[in-house]
Amino acid sequence: MASMGRFTVGSHVWVEDADVAWIDGLVEEVHGDELIINCTSGKKVTANVSSVYPKDVEVKRSGVEDMTRLAYLHEPGVLRNLKSRYGMNEIYTYTGNILIAVNPFQRLPHLYNDHMMEMYKGAEFGELSPHPFAMADRAYRLMMNYGISQAILVSGESGAGKTESTKMLMQYLAFMGGKVESGGRSVQQQVLESNPVLEAFGNAKTVRNNNSSRFGKFVELQFDQNGKISGAAIRTYLLERSRVCQISDPERNYHCFYMLCAAPPEDRERYKLGDASLFHYLNQSNCIKLDGMDDSSEYIATRRAMDIVGISSDEQDAIFRVVAAILHLGNVEFSEGSEADSSVPKDDKSQFHLRTAAELFMCDEKSLEESLCKRVMVTRGESIVRNLDSRAAALSRDALARIVYSRLFDWLVNKINTTIGQDPTSKLLIGVLDIYGFESFKTNSFEQFCINLTNEKLQQHFNQHVFKMEQEEYTKEEIDWSYIQFVDNQDILDLIEKKPGGIIALLDETCMLRNSNHEIFAEKLYQKFKDNPHFSRPKFSRSDFTIHHYAGNVTYQTDLFLDKNIDYAVNEHQDLLHASTCPFVSSLFPPSEESTKSSKSTKFTSIGSSFKVKNHCSFYFRLY
Repeated sequence: MASMGRFTVGSHVWVEDADVAWIDGLVEEVHGDELIINCTSGKKVTANVSSVYPKDVEVKRSGVEDMTRLAYLHEPGVLRNLKSRYGMNEIYTYTGNILIAVNPFQRLPHLYNDHMMEMYKGAEFGELSPHPFAMADRAYRLMMNYGISQAILVSGESGAGKTESTKMLMQYLAFMGGKVESGGRSVQQQVLESNPVLEAFGNAKTVRNNNSSRFGKFVELQFDQNGKISGAAIRTYLLERSRVCQISDPERNYHCFYMLCAAPPEDRERYKLGDASLFHYLNQSNCIKLDGMDDSSEYIATRRAMDIVGISSDEQDAIFRVVAAILHLGNVEFSEGSEADSSVPKDDKSQFHLRTAAELFMCDEKSLEESLCKRVMVTRGESIVRNLDSRAAALSRDALARIVYSRLFDWLVNKINTTIGQDPTSKLLIGVLDIYGFESFKTNSFEQFCINLTNEKLQQHFNQHVFKMEQEEYTKEEIDWSYIQFVDNQDILDLIEKKPGGIIALLDETCMLRNSNHEIFAEKLYQKFKDNPHFSRPKFSRSDFTIHHYAGNVTYQTDLFLDKNIDYAVNEHQDLLHASTCPFVSSLFPPSEESTKSSKSTKFTSIGSSFKVKNHCSFYFRLY
């Protein structure tokens, strides 16, 4: 597309610019494949014809609502159109039946009220301005008119506004499929109110986004033959559990922690909480308060939403006891014990927080301390108690906090699904997928690796439907058309998930080896993929690796890859919390074969492999 037509003196063109991506100008001279361009910015540049694009001088300054109407559908043309519309506060633009949203980073309530929903109800697609309501209405009409289930995919970079767009889609579908209830809570109410609950426990402030979803979500709405919502199911993917214990400036932990610390005085007293800045799991960064977010009122709103989705007051109390216990657990520090390589709570302050955590978990204080500071090894039917040094005890503490929070989040999802209920007789579904955006930070760990694998899968899905299948259809119907080049990322997917021999398979293999570490894992990668064009080893690095993704190169730090890939509860933690006198806490840790004293080892489950399987299952839907 870069060499569309022949450029001549006086041609209006776009040329790449290091500062603003693209600048426009006039071709002043042509010397074979070299063009001298006089840019409107005042620059005069020399560029190869392969990096120059024609400019449409007839397009309106306000841009077009559907970019398929552009004379040239290339990168500078698309960006110019989006920028023109954004400058006029038009944040939505179509490309055929795809809606592009540009985040305005401000609330625009007038765009999403009941009046707007009434306007888009039954309107022909493209008749009104681009809008998420139009996408939801189209999916609903296709489902009802043709009896075919639909799926809406919401994707984009981290911070692009995916979660807000998903809320608008759900709002409209609930508007169209809502039932009038004589008593109790309606299904559509419970579906909508599940959002603030899951956001409180699954969203956090990141570098790019004050309300970033740190988990993936697929919501399946089930409809009866009259088009009314009759059931729903929510599936979640890969909660970023490491955030519970480790945050970097200027990010925050999950919202629920700050909400609880800003709760009414009687609640803070019940859970023995003070200011959020007093807790290690929250004060690692310089961000406690969040502009535009009142944690105190959010706490009240979350409790109200929990009521609507069927979480009883006793269950709510137990949930926040667990949240508070995690905060107190994070304040327990360790020092060397009297025995070699042993550890004990560091001081009276640590002992206080240990005791408070035990009270909130409703478990024995001494047993909690031993579960953090000791390990029981079972060999040939004999139990050997091994001490943990202060560093290992701190890692044990963080492991306990992560697994408790992860189980709590899973409980919330299951509770919401149970309360809403599914309709086994429904044959009409609309699925809405809100999945993490592509991430590339200063430090990229296992979470970013999994998130970017998801985006590679989405890109392949997009390629398959938008390019491959469309062009095959053109060929089949003998339509005269120009072949569009696109990057097929199957090689990158093979690099990551091929079995045997992919990165995930090598990670699982390393996790199962005794005395293995991240450097051994990294060395395996270097040896296996030294000739792979999509993989490289950064200079002067002992354990980092770089993947050349479709969206750009990302360098991953492997330090915690092994720990984060292992999904299990340490036997001592499992036994401790199953024995809790709080039925809720005990239910989070049901007995299993691996937790019995006779078990010789804890069964290893790979988070990477299970996440890969979930990805495959989730993306077998048709995109409209």
